Amino acid sequence: MNKKDLFWKLGYLVITGGVFMIDQTTKAWAVRRLRFGDDINVIPGFLNFAYAQNTGVAFSMLDDHGDAGRWGLSAVAVIAGILVLYFFWKTPRSDDRILGALALLLAGIIGNVTDRLRLGFVVDFIDVQFGSWHYPTFNVADMAIIMGAGLLILDMFMTKKKQQEEREKHDQ
Repeated sequence: MNKKDLFWKLGYLVITGGVFMIDQTTKAWAVRRLRFGDDINVIPGFLNFAYAQNTGVAFSMLDDHGDAGRWGLSAVAVIAGILVLYFFWKTPRSDDRILGALALLLAGIIGNVTDRLRLGFVVDFIDVQFGSWHYPTFNVADMAIIMGAGLLILDMFMTKKKQQEEREKHDQ
């Protein structure tokens, strides 16, 4: 890897660190401001800030396994983070969408595993609803994971479309 490629990849890791810091800062704010039921209606009937402790994985699944669940989920998250970092370093510098996606995934994984290891649960506080529909409470790390996964899915479809166009062009 040349110095320019290394510089760009380190730049993506700075973004990872920035997203991680935003996640941890907003969670600290939520603990101080919202923990005792002082919910904030940002957009009434749509967006609220409400403190929640998530001991499970996404949407509180597997939240009834105590310390074994905490450490098991933490181990899985650490392994996932290591795999994301491995693929990050293996990805060519020219593949910005993948590098950005992996940087976001890594930030989200680190943000949530930090909570789980430090507190025994993940702090969630962003609460979205629309009429009777209510989305599970989430945090900035969750948003980073969703955006990173979304970019990976987008890249998969765009790569497939590009390959199909190249095959059609070649067949003509």
